[in-house]
This record gives sequence, structure tokens and C-alpha cells, in this order.
Amino acid sequence: MARDLSTSNRIGAEDIRRRKGGVPIVCLTAYTYPVARMLDPHVDLLLVGDSVAMVLHGHATTLGASLEMMIAHGQAVMRGSTKACVVVDMPAGSYEASAADAVASARRIVNETGCQAVKLEGGVDMAAQITAIVAEGIPVMGHIGLQPQSVEKDGGYKIKGRTRENVEALFRDAEAVEKAGAFSVVIEGTVEAVASDLTLHISIPTIGIGASADCDGQILVIDDMIGMTVDRVPKFVKEYANLRDTISDAAARYATEVRSRAFPGRDHVFSATSGKDKT
Repeated sequence: MARDLSTSNRIGAEDIRRRKGGVPIVCLTAYTYPVARMLDPHVDLLLVGDSVAMVLHGHATTLGASLEMMIAHGQAVMRGSTKACVVVDMPAGSYEASAADAVASARRIVNETGCQAVKLEGGVDMAAQITAIVAEGIPVMGHIGLQPQSVEKDGGYKIKGRTRENVEALFRDAEAVEKAGAFSVVIEGTVEAVASDLTLHISIPTIGIGASADCDGQILVIDDMIGMTVDRVPKFVKEYANLRDTISDAAARYATEVRSRAFPGRDHVFSATSGKDKT
């Protein structure tokens, strides 16, 4: 059994595991210190997702994420979080080749960020890697269904669970991840009824994204959820705010005031008498 890397006041991997079948687990991605601080009181789990490569760095896919990138963002999120279980994605190329590579990468992520767990994509094909990492005392979150790191191999983002063969493969993947010792598993881009059946079939919590409300928890990319996504918004996303328009409007008003010399005004400049300044 993997050791729980949580502190006394922080939700750990074992706490998440025990939530199976209980109150749904609230998860969001986070990549920065201020966002982590804002989200931490409201969520059970913060995922430093490799989606950061697309969301913050402008890559076309998650394949642009590197180990160094994930560690840097993981450190920032840990500085901003005191309560949530923080999980850091293992980027493509850092774990697939061998169990030894997977262990080395996972150990580096945990040692350099202090996070509570790592996440990797794959089922049957990555069971050995999950087993090896867990054996080293590092909790692992699995990820099956649509796997963004396999987008080139799959020929695009394709919904899973629409054929009998694929459904059977999903069940094998879920079973393999569970048997390997993962404390939970993300199910992404999977037919609703199949994701629901998978949740009932395995004993570890399932975290849905584009899956089913019957999953043991849900996760969204924070930028999608708050309306910051500047390209296509996925079908499974519900926007709880629209910061695109808010930010665009603020920038437009700022530009107008700068060009008209209305900004900076009297309240935003310093006087010769220091006692009158408010900092």
C-alpha cells in the first residue's frame, strides 16, 4: 500500500480512495499560485494537469508538456494550496518506456513539488508502471478512456465506449488500473452509460470528465470552467463564468483611458508629501 503523503490538515490519496460511493469528489485543474489559493477552499483535489501545455503555453496538444514544466507548475500550486489533495500529471515521454523510468520520474515530481500523488494515462499497457510507482510508496491516479497523450496515435480526440470491442477494452483497463494499486482513476471522453457501469464495476473512485454524473467525482480544466478558453470549448464543459468578455472589456477600457490620458488619475500617482500616499 502506498504511503499517504498528506500533512495532518491536507486531504491525502487515501482520503480520496475512501470517498468511493460517497459524496462526489470535487476536482479542478490548477497551474498557478493565485488560482490554487482561490480554488483550494472549495475542492477536494487539485490536478496540475499536462493540459497546462495547451492552456498556458499555447501548445496544440498536451504533448508539449515536459517534466520540468510539470514540476514548476506543481511547485506553484503547492505554494497556494493547504487543504486539497494535489496530484501532478506525468507528461508524455516520462514514464512509458519502462517501470524504472516511471519510478524515477514520479519520485522526482514528488520530491521536487511535495505533491500528494501523480497521475498517468493508460490501462493494461501501463499496469506495470503503476505497480512499480505504488511499490515505491507514491500514490497513483490512473486515467482511461480518451487519453490526450495518445491523440496522435488515435488520430484525434475520439469518444470511447461506442463499440463492443472498445467497451470490453475499457473494462480491462479499469480492472488493470485498480489491480495495479491506483487510488482512483479518471474516465475521460467516454459514453455516459459505459462510464456509469465502470464506476459500479471497480472499487476505487472514478473521476469523470466528459463521462457520467454517476462517477464518484468530476473534474474540469479551470480555464474552461471560468470561460477563459479562447479556442473551441469542449461539449462536456459547463462555463460557470465568462472571463473572456470580462478581461477583454477591462483591457478595452484601460486602453481608452491610457490614450485619453485619463489614467493614471490623481488616486494612482504619488505626491511630493509621503504622508499623503496610500500604498
